[in-house]
Amino acid sequence: MAADVVRGVPCVLMRGGTSKGAYFLASDLPEDTAARDDLLLRIMGTPDPRQIDGLGGAHPLTSKVGIVSPSTASDTDVDYLFLQLGVDEAFVTDRQNCGNILAGVGPFAVERGLVSAGPEHTSVRIRMVNTGSVATATFATPGGVVDYDGDLAIDGVPGTAGAISLDFEGTAGSSTGALFPTGAVADDIEGVLASGGAVTVTCVDNGMPTVLIRAADLGLSGDEDPAALEADATLKETLERIRFAAAERMGLGDVSEATVPKMVLLSAPRHGGAIATRSFLPHRVHTSIGVLGALTAAAGVLPAGSVGHDLARLPGPGEPFVIEHPTGHFDVDVSVREDGGQHRVERSAALRTARKIFEGTVYPRPRP
Repeated sequence: MAADVVRGVPCVLMRGGTSKGAYFLASDLPEDTAARDDLLLRIMGTPDPRQIDGLGGAHPLTSKVGIVSPSTASDTDVDYLFLQLGVDEAFVTDRQNCGNILAGVGPFAVERGLVSAGPEHTSVRIRMVNTGSVATATFATPGGVVDYDGDLAIDGVPGTAGAISLDFEGTAGSSTGALFPTGAVADDIEGVLASGGAVTVTCVDNGMPTVLIRAADLGLSGDEDPAALEADATLKETLERIRFAAAERMGLGDVSEATVPKMVLLSAPRHGGAIATRSFLPHRVHTSIGVLGALTAAAGVLPAGSVGHDLARLPGPGEPFVIEHPTGHFDVDVSVREDGGQHRVERSAALRTARKIFEGTVYPRPRP
């Protein structure tokens, strides 16, 4: 029997934002990537649509892993590698970040002794290994202990918890090299609709490579239930054609085995927000929207000429950019400035919460 099955692996299961994942110290996992990924698949119970024999929750939002280690950079405290694991498909990919799982990294680093807690609050500078960008997480640590309790409610999560402020640096173009990687705020992609016609999209990357599309251009209202969108096989095929074509223009190459770019349908806000969204992962539909997905959608809607600009009710100075999603809204603070035809992100920030669910030893299923 494999040694990891007998001894188990130290693990913390945490909710981060509207996701849930297993957090590990890098030192507790194999250094070899193939061996590490094999172990994580067995820990999460992949492949199996129910993930019945592992920690996974039968959905991409609950089949996630955060790996944390002391930072190799002098200006950050810890390194954070995010891995997305398949549910019914046996894959592990590092081609994207996850801002929700990021919300738990600072508290995890304090819990594991990688960062010393302050007497009231602690700020942890986190290098996101997937893209090299940096986020600073600030959260309450009264008496030098992480306090997960608080009065911040985020839609998509029951109850309230302690606020975790996430302030991002260097997210614009972190995966593709530019905020608008095609060089334009809108592009016409030919031959991708069922009719053979074109669709106008905005390709944007403010931490999450994303393709923004007007829902009406695909014959949708934009307020459909996620289950209804997932059940629409024709829509799924159309989005995949658009995704593949847009990925080439964004410099992402072949994404047939990747979870990026994300696809986000936009429509006019209905509940007082700035824009309404339906976010694809890329095939399942998000019941809310991810942190970096929200920051990217906001950055993509702000410039005039983008596909969402005229749909949006843009916030005034000092007001949050409120993104509506299937279970409520997500407020972000995003500022984009145009200078000489180039767009630059001046600020990207969000509030999230996290909660430690259990800490202990996880026993991976044996190899077949």
